[in-house]
Amino acid sequence: MGLVVLLLLCVVLLYIFDYDYILKGVRVVYMTGHTTAYIDDYTYFDNHTIKKGDNPIPWKLHTEYNTVSPTERLNEVNEAMGTVAFMIIKNDSIWYEKYAEGYGTESKTNSFSMAKSITTALLGKAIMDGYVKSLNQPIGDFIPEFSEGLAAKVTVGDLSSMSSGLNWTEHYTSPFSITARAYYDPDLREVMKGLNFVGEPGREFEYLSGNTQLLGMVIEKATSRTLSKYLSESFWKPMGMEQDALWQVDSEENGMEKSYCCIASNARDFARFGVLFKNNGKFAGKQILPEEFTKLVTQKRFEDDHMYGYGFWLSNHLDKEIFVMRGILGQYVISIPQDDLIIVRLGHHRGAPQGSFSKDFFIYIEEAYKMLENAS
Repeated sequence: MGLVVLLLLCVVLLYIFDYDYILKGVRVVYMTGHTTAYIDDYTYFDNHTIKKGDNPIPWKLHTEYNTVSPTERLNEVNEAMGTVAFMIIKNDSIWYEKYAEGYGTESKTNSFSMAKSITTALLGKAIMDGYVKSLNQPIGDFIPEFSEGLAAKVTVGDLSSMSSGLNWTEHYTSPFSITARAYYDPDLREVMKGLNFVGEPGREFEYLSGNTQLLGMVIEKATSRTLSKYLSESFWKPMGMEQDALWQVDSEENGMEKSYCCIASNARDFARFGVLFKNNGKFAGKQILPEEFTKLVTQKRFEDDHMYGYGFWLSNHLDKEIFVMRGILGQYVISIPQDDLIIVRLGHHRGAPQGSFSKDFFIYIEEAYKMLENAS
């Protein structure tokens, strides 16, 4: 009886102090046997559908498709990290792919922060379509609450490049953090409008998911469409995606997409964004995004920072120029244009930190190259 009273008191206090979103977190995470967000959690949230078109474009299979076995080291890492999908795409054809038991070409899993790259793609499309003037347009033009003080200086490009000076703490374990609130709160727009800017914008990189959430709000306002509808019109249909996808929203009614994360799709369709940006905005012969935009966002913005461009992580591993879509549990679309190569990995876990990436990230690249060498 005492325990029940204590639990009820805790619930009441959560509502009184506006932390009731934690109850949803408990239900979605701990009551399903998890300790943090997980790749299949989209089924516990409201979602908007990202509709595919009537004319899907099937992937080409390389003449050497699945003729080379993965290296022993790659097998070990994939097993240890719970990899569910691993692909190597060479010359825009699938050279190798493998899925864990229970997963396949149509399996949906959470993109997590790979969605940040896709939101930047939406920004490029909004500029191309004339809804946004340029990367230098102030966000106050779209969200009036950010039209004074430091906020008035913040541009859409500052949001995309993680350099806005937003008062956001990127913390993934505390249930009281703004990051947790953004994941479970039923009114993301109001949460974001309650923030402010405390640093001079456009000066330096600081990875904050709130930047991309605000960018999503800008795109939503500029286009007068939900992000899911604009993504369907701008990319899912013209790029011939083979499956509908889902984008988590904060609530069922008038829901706002979590633009910093949480697109549920499959490895093959995620990989198309790697092809798009590797090929300077072209896909299947169509110019989907401006070439100059795709080149700009996949290069570093700040001279003293080599980790990030606009919505994409950067690496020079093996002396290659690499840009990466990345999610927190080791979701990767790794693009290496100089070798016409894309590596896709989706899974449950990532390895220990090693610089700005985790150790397994480098192994995926190294072992993919060894597999390609073994074919020659």
